[in-house]
Amino acid sequence: MDALSVPLETQLSQQICFNEHDGQIWLGEQRMLLLQLAALAEFRKEQIDTLGLERAKGFFMRLGYSMGQKDAQLIRKLTDTNNLKELIRTGFDLHSLKGLVRIKEQRLELECDHRSFYAEYVMQDSYEAEMFINELGQLKEPVCWSLLGQASAFTSALLGQEILFKEITCRGCGDSSCLIIGKPADQWQDADVMRGYFQKSPIIEELYELQSQISVLRHKVENKSTLGNFRGQSAGYQQVCKLANRAAQANVTVLLLGETGVGKELVARAIHDSSPRKHQNFVAVNCAAIPPELIESELFGVEKGAFTGATQSREGKFERAHQGTIFLDEVVELSSRAQAALLRALQEGEIERVGDNHTRKIDTRIVAATNESLEQAVKKGKFRADLYYRLNVYPICIPALRDRKEDLPLLIEHFLKKYHAYYNKHTAGLSDDAIDVIMNYTWPGNVRELENLIERGLILTDAGEKITPQSLFPTLNSSSNAFTELSFTEAQTNQCQSNLANANTNENNPNENSQTSNNHWIETAINTSDSLEQIEQQLLDYALDKASGNVSEAARILGISRPTLAYRIRKIDERS
Repeated sequence: MDALSVPLETQLSQQICFNEHDGQIWLGEQRMLLLQLAALAEFRKEQIDTLGLERAKGFFMRLGYSMGQKDAQLIRKLTDTNNLKELIRTGFDLHSLKGLVRIKEQRLELECDHRSFYAEYVMQDSYEAEMFINELGQLKEPVCWSLLGQASAFTSALLGQEILFKEITCRGCGDSSCLIIGKPADQWQDADVMRGYFQKSPIIEELYELQSQISVLRHKVENKSTLGNFRGQSAGYQQVCKLANRAAQANVTVLLLGETGVGKELVARAIHDSSPRKHQNFVAVNCAAIPPELIESELFGVEKGAFTGATQSREGKFERAHQGTIFLDEVVELSSRAQAALLRALQEGEIERVGDNHTRKIDTRIVAATNESLEQAVKKGKFRADLYYRLNVYPICIPALRDRKEDLPLLIEHFLKKYHAYYNKHTAGLSDDAIDVIMNYTWPGNVRELENLIERGLILTDAGEKITPQSLFPTLNSSSNAFTELSFTEAQTNQCQSNLANANTNENNPNENSQTSNNHWIETAINTSDSLEQIEQQLLDYALDKASGNVSEAARILGISRPTLAYRIRKIDERS
């Protein structure tokens, strides 16, 4: 006799084990729980109130899906039969055994060779329908969420293909019965919608984004101390915001000054977005990236036949930015002819396409930017003086990142959120050592370098782990002039000498003059060492010995930060 032909009392019920001594209940090899339906109803109500109906529905459907997968595993262990219909029926019998629902089969069609499946069931005494009828109140849509997930999961696992069940009628929304239908996923027109409930949908990212938006809006409402995606809180940042917000409301030509990577385009775009022109085009042009022979046609357009290859007329960047804003980055790179044409556009508000014989009126706000001194370029004859004076009407100097280090935590948080979402990977943030290193870095590449560095660190760090200094600076060497904290400067060497000499003096001869000790230490080091690297190694070894191997204490003795000491130790190990 087939094992599945044995009544459920002896086939399934025998799998239940109450271990009173250990306080455990088992169904086969699965530990089970007895829960009050009223308590579970309260939990479901809290989920709906907290997450909303759709997210709560997805949560309980995924819960049911997980239960259904475990049911399939148990059913497979109970029998060796290959009768898929009987396996499916046993799965629904498990529902009854667990007290979830009593299933009445209406129709079950299964053709294994053609992978065809269709099933209809009436669910009697559904625990989920009862919760909504007696505890939560009826809804306008079916409510047996976890039972649907459970049926879909164990049927899919047993058949080896994706089966989706849908509740057609439900007592929880006022119908006379709970009717579910199961079919292969490709036979449901709304299969993607149904699948969506089985996909995890973390709400935390949305909350972070909303918090960020609220923070930006609060700044705008309170004191207008924000500027689009240009982030910060330092005095230098606030000054840029003040000047840019005032420029946005006027039609003045703006000249943005600052090193490469400080965020000049972000400021230009923020000026545009805060201005009456915000609904028109913002056109950004990197003048240094366009060959000199093409700059005029790119900026001002070209007429058909103007030169070989000009097979049709084409508008330029200025015409595209009509009634909007054009951002000219690296404006110092413009050719002499382009400078003359730009001057005419500024003075007369008109341009002339290459190869054309008449001018065109334009209404375009110009925001120019450069990381070089235009004044020096004028003196060298590289840039027109009259154009310089026309561009320099409203200069805004954007400070380098090293001059506004109090903005670093805010920028780090912003870029971490951005790339956590972009790569769908969440780290535990920066380690204390990494933060220390970042705060001591001189940032020659400014904010752009910081963003690239955070992205690289996230890529090199496993999910859930802290981003380390090695992930941020994997190729940094001791010759880097920018990373001043990672190399011994003259001042640091003097401090090391002084600290070590004082430590030695206090231990051996408190009355000995510290300067004499310094000189003695230097002479000894030079006489006993072959290179500066050996002197450095002696310094580190001595400090670590004095600190009994405590790296933080050794760093204090040497007058440097802990990350700097760790870096120097690693470099010495690499040399050896």
